Amino acid sequence: MRVIRINTTAYSEEDFFLMTTLTDEQISEVIRPIVQAEREGEGSYNNNILVYQLSERFPLEYISMFTEFDEIKI
Repeated sequence: MRVIRINTTAYSEEDFFLMTTLTDEQISEVIRPIVQAEREGEGSYNNNILVYQLSERFPLEYISMFTEFDEIKI
């Protein structure tokens, strides 16, 4: 299990985090074609759609999206 940041645009405020058991390759296999299609004017997506598509493609894997983290300063 790990937490990773997903960045698909030039705007960091549109990034999101996944807590997941997926590999980088599995994530890229699903997300890359969706992002590329939008860049070519063939559709649109948002982060919820990306996570939904990951869950559909890999139903037995753990996938949870976060947009913010709490911070503890010690």
